[in-house]
Amino acid sequence: MNRSAHLDEQLRLDQPPAEREGPAVDSYGTAQLVGDRACQCDATATHTTDSGARSYVLLDGIGDNPAVRAWVQAAADRLAVLAAVHGDAEAALRAERDRYATEPDRDPDRGTLSLPAAAAVVAVHVPGGTLSVSWSGDARAYLLLDGALRLLTDDHNERRAYDGLGDRHTLTACLGVTRSDEETEKRWGHPAVETVRGPARAGRLLLVSDGAYEPHEDADHDMADYLTGQLHAGAQRLVEDAVRRARAVPRARSHARADNATALTARLDCPPVRPASTDTGALSVGAAMLMDNTTTYSREAHR
Repeated sequence: MNRSAHLDEQLRLDQPPAEREGPAVDSYGTAQLVGDRACQCDATATHTTDSGARSYVLLDGIGDNPAVRAWVQAAADRLAVLAAVHGDAEAALRAERDRYATEPDRDPDRGTLSLPAAAAVVAVHVPGGTLSVSWSGDARAYLLLDGALRLLTDDHNERRAYDGLGDRHTLTACLGVTRSDEETEKRWGHPAVETVRGPARAGRLLLVSDGAYEPHEDADHDMADYLTGQLHAGAQRLVEDAVRRARAVPRARSHARADNATALTARLDCPPVRPASTDTGALSVGAAMLMDNTTTYSREAHR
C-alpha cells in the first residue's frame, strides 16, 4: 500500500474526527460571523495526533449557498486530519489538491468552477520540531513572536499578480482548482501552493479569512491587539470588529457588503529550538524568520 492510500485508510478507520472547540480546549479559539451573506461558507478545523502534532485549517469557500457551506466544512475536517497525520502542511494540502484533481467535473479555470472550491490555509505545529504553513488562495496566516505580528502568507490574487493594481478579490489559485504549479506560475507568477516552514517557537498563530482581515487592513488597524488574553474572546472581538468596520464603509467605496468573517487563534507552546548552526544565511528564509523574529522573509504584517 502506498503512502497516500495508507493515509486514506487511516482517515477512514483509525483517526477520530477533526476537533471542535469546546470548554476543555484552551490552546486555540475560533470565531465566525456570517456578515451580510446568506450562508456561512468559511470553515475551520483542527486535529491532534498521539505524537502531539496539531493541525489548524481555515477554508474560505467560493460562493454563498448551502452546497458550498457543506463542502467547505467537510473539506476542512478532512484536511485537518490529513495535515496532522502527515505532520506537514504542504504535504497535506498538495495531497488534497491532487485528490480533487481526479474529480471529472473539476475545471482548471478558476472562472468556470463547476464544483465548490475554497481559499485554504493550513498550519501544522510539531512541538520541539517544526511549524509549517501552506496556502492556496487569499486566506492568511500570521504569527505573533516577541510582540511582533508577522504575515507568513502572500495572497494568491490579481492584486499580487499585477503588482498591486489588480482586484484583490479575484483569486489566482485555490483548493479545488486543478491548474498545476507550473501552469499557475506561467499565468500568474506564483505556484498554486506556497509554503513556509521553520523551527517551532512559542508564540500566537492567527488564521483569518479575507472578510476578517481586510476591514482591519483597510482601517490601518493592528490585529496583534486581538492576540493577547483569552483566545476565543480575542477571535470573537476580531471578527465582530471586522464586520462592524466593513459595514461602516460607504457603499460608494465598497464593492459589496460585510463578508463572512472567520478567525482561528492558537497558542503555540514549545521551548525555542535552534538549528545546530546559527548562521541564518544557511537557513531557508522561513526557518530564519521563525528562529529570529528580527529576520524577515516576506513583507511585514499589514497594519
